[in-house]
Amino acid sequence: MEKQQIKNFWRHFKKNRLGVGGLVIIVIVFFIAIFASFLSPYDYGKTDVSLKLKSPSFQHYLGTDQLGRDVFSRMLYGSQISLSVGFVAVGISILIGILVGAMAGYKGGWVDSLLMRFVDIMLSFPSFFLILTVVAILRPNIYNVMIVIGITSWEGTARFVRAEFLSLRERDYVQAARALGVKDRRIIFRHILPNALAPVFVTASLGVASAILIEAGLSFLGFGVQPPAPSWGNILTEGRTYIFDAWWLTVFPGLAILITVLSFNLFGEGLRDAIDPRLRGRR
Repeated sequence: MEKQQIKNFWRHFKKNRLGVGGLVIIVIVFFIAIFASFLSPYDYGKTDVSLKLKSPSFQHYLGTDQLGRDVFSRMLYGSQISLSVGFVAVGISILIGILVGAMAGYKGGWVDSLLMRFVDIMLSFPSFFLILTVVAILRPNIYNVMIVIGITSWEGTARFVRAEFLSLRERDYVQAARALGVKDRRIIFRHILPNALAPVFVTASLGVASAILIEAGLSFLGFGVQPPAPSWGNILTEGRTYIFDAWWLTVFPGLAILITVLSFNLFGEGLRDAIDPRLRGRR
């Protein structure tokens, strides 16, 4: 993006109050995740059975769990895992989606047909159950969760990039580059791809929210991040047994997931509206 384009984008984006609000909350969550070790009043793994299931207080802001661990400290460290899973998984999916979509859209013909049929096959599988199956076969840990979510959620990006490439490859500047003998790789990555990334940014922001939800679901079912490492999903899992006796074990991680996912979705919607000129008049 050029400097003027960035200014135009920000001028339109800041008009969307929900999008700006989502961005502010995302920045706050990032701050919490980065400085979790400084903000945490206790070691997230420290147990004290004498303090088990204590309700929120000035000593333990969000109460304690069944092992006497401080829920506030575990929530802070859990934000690191949730954001790490979200961004690494989306990074993998975006990379695969761009490569597949760019190849299909630029080459066309049988290459396009073959790759798009493969995308259709991937889309025919229920994604969560596919992820659940693969993670169940592999050893469940944070790295496997990141990789599996990433390699099973690239199809939407591939379709967006393909559509942009099909349009952009017929532009005059691309035809001129071909006439000058510029190699396909340079045309793809230097001339077409930078102009095709706008929908990818929107997909990425929404994809982070989806990845956080999937990780929370996997951890809740016991196939995600394994204890004693804290994640919002496994904190929920540990709290469901005590849902009537210790409400804070489910309410606070549930709210964290809700607010974070909602913020990424609102930011993604605001990003889409600011990037797409056709949607600006609706605000």
